[in-house]
Amino acid sequence: MGAKEEYFSNISNRERAIFEGAISMGALFHQFVGTPFNKTNIASLEKAMEESFALQPCIEKVEVSIDLDRLDNAMTEFEYTSLSGDMLDVKIYSKVDDVLAVIRIKFIEELNYPLMYVEEIIE
Repeated sequence: MGAKEEYFSNISNRERAIFEGAISMGALFHQFVGTPFNKTNIASLEKAMEESFALQPCIEKVEVSIDLDRLDNAMTEFEYTSLSGDMLDVKIYSKVDDVLAVIRIKFIEELNYPLMYVEEIIE
């Protein structure tokens, strides 16, 4: 018996697509926030986040963008800063059979908060 039959037979493909995307987003956020970086390694940091989390179960694609304006505002005299949640704009595409869930984190100005949410479900 495979993992799907043994551990996920009690939920729908829609629920599992959301679950897989959401746990990956939470892990990505808590693993990388605090990472030291600057403009010279921003592309490699984005790529590392994308490539490492695309390995997770059911994850089809990860798109990471770090806000350069927020980076500029956070720079220190030591020519680097630490990644913070408000700098992140990430989409994780999680697919289970015929269901694709797009899970996103984005800084929402009116909330003053980097919100994780289900952006879209495609069935």
